[in-house]
Amino acid sequence: MAEPQSTRAPQASTTSESESAFFSPRSRRQLGLFAAGVGFFAISSVITRRSIVRRYKATVPKFYQPSNQPGTQVNGAMEAFEALNIATVNVFSVGMMLTGGLLWAFDIASLDDMRSKVRTNLGVDPIRTDQDAEAEIEEWFATVLARKEFKTLRGEKGIKTKEDEDEKKS
Repeated sequence: MAEPQSTRAPQASTTSESESAFFSPRSRRQLGLFAAGVGFFAISSVITRRSIVRRYKATVPKFYQPSNQPGTQVNGAMEAFEALNIATVNVFSVGMMLTGGLLWAFDIASLDDMRSKVRTNLGVDPIRTDQDAEAEIEEWFATVLARKEFKTLRGEKGIKTKEDEDEKKS
């Protein structure tokens, strides 16, 4: 006997679309900063652990060392400098990891992406270019400078305004 053929159309797989979006070149590039931050954090954790273990071993007395005499000389300035360096490396690595994660979460791959998202959230036209903004600022500066120049010319010619007369009266 012949097998009955299904009249249903094959369903499109939505998992392949989501997987392809997750592993797309854009997503991998976005996760690059996060991965670098994770690697940097792992290295900084190893450096921190090594420093702590070294400090601990220096405080443990040797077998034949008297317990009332410390075995090592303490240099406070060098210890503070080393602590500052280790803390700085740790903070930068966590910041790098956080920045990479946030850029991936908000789907920002370049400065142009971030610029358009910020402009959209501020209610400004995201398509407007920097040249348009510069032209607008130039027009504003021209009007401000023209008013200032007009005020200085009035002062040179001795033309007084209401504000000047009110100040004289008070």
